[in-house]
Amino acid sequence: MRLLAISDLHVRHRRNREALEQLSAQPDDWLILAGDLGETVEQCRWVFETLRPRFARLLWVPGNHELWREEGLAGQAKYDALVQACRDFGVDSPEDAYPVFEGEGGPVTVAPLFVGYDYSFAPDGMDVAAAVQWARETGVMCTDEWRLSATPWGTREAWCAARVAYSEERLAQVDGATVLVNHFPLRGDLVRLPRIPRFRIWCGTTATEAWHTRFSARAVVSGHLHLRRTDWIDGTRFEEVSLGYPRHWRAET
Repeated sequence: MRLLAISDLHVRHRRNREALEQLSAQPDDWLILAGDLGETVEQCRWVFETLRPRFARLLWVPGNHELWREEGLAGQAKYDALVQACRDFGVDSPEDAYPVFEGEGGPVTVAPLFVGYDYSFAPDGMDVAAAVQWARETGVMCTDEWRLSATPWGTREAWCAARVAYSEERLAQVDGATVLVNHFPLRGDLVRLPRIPRFRIWCGTTATEAWHTRFSARAVVSGHLHLRRTDWIDGTRFEEVSLGYPRHWRAET
């Protein structure tokens, strides 16, 4: 019984859907889906329907792509619809009780988190407007700026702060070792993007920098960067598990 993880399936791409359909069943194992499965509720439902029968348990956290506006759904309402899709298929979400994994490497409490970003990975002293302009100076802009609504929170950074507080309260109640799962990296030093370094401002929050030690994490799972890698920090294993767009499948890209 293993704890497996993958993220950034981006199933609107035909090659990614075909690869997912060919994924072999692992009926004894748990599978973490660490965000960016698709861009619509229906795409996520298709992933859950496809994978749920193949694994003992599925766990999901949202990425920024899942939260993009679609007709009639934006912000918190879009997230709520995704959580309902999880419940329809028996998939664990950040709104459910954290399960305890008793298999290989366990027991550990697996904590699916929804913590976004607040632009704090920008250079010190920059507010949000300055950070976005700093990124724009190198031709970098995130589609979230016009497609990810923070209704009713007002701003993405306010939504992030609310999710940080909510997650901290829940994690503080966990006794023992954890595996923390979030779409965005929990530490700024994990964001190494040689081709688009200033994209880092859309990659997380400094508020979670010490969560791996504070909440006794044996491992931290994330996606978003489309650069699969393993890091060790303070004795904790950090795994970036993105599949990414078809052009990102090769490890060197």
